[in-house]
Amino acid sequence: MNEETIMNQKHIDELDQKILKLITQNARIPFLEVARECGVSGAAIHQRVQRLMNMGVVTGSEFVVSAEKLGYNTCAYMGIYLEKASFHKEVVQQLMKIPEIIECHYTTGQYAIFLKIMTKTNKHLKQIIDDEFQQIQGIARTETFMSLEQEFKRQIPIR
Repeated sequence: MNEETIMNQKHIDELDQKILKLITQNARIPFLEVARECGVSGAAIHQRVQRLMNMGVVTGSEFVVSAEKLGYNTCAYMGIYLEKASFHKEVVQQLMKIPEIIECHYTTGQYAIFLKIMTKTNKHLKQIIDDEFQQIQGIARTETFMSLEQEFKRQIPIR
């Protein structure tokens, strides 16, 4: 592949942006509907989406499960202070074993690790903090914040 071909593959044009807007609003939208909205063929949409996936712009597709419908009504965020920075990988390996932790970020600033946790109740959250976190070697202390309500959640803007 020559350099010009590689550069063209990495370019996101207006059609790509329109496709991205449509598929991020509804991941199950049929390619033919996207094609109609964009004024191009279904094959062109298929090729464009495949190219966007190959570029890593679009990764995977997923169904979003409603935590509340499954009885997970408590959302909390937790900042973790480590005894030493060198404990990071070991702590993360242990945190991965707790299924209620749905996000884990290695951060700068006050905390070394920042988590999002979904539990069924406040009592369930307390049980995880008391039983699970106390067993993890390398955690110096934690700070927990309760989410009262998620105001919004969105994808990165397509411009």
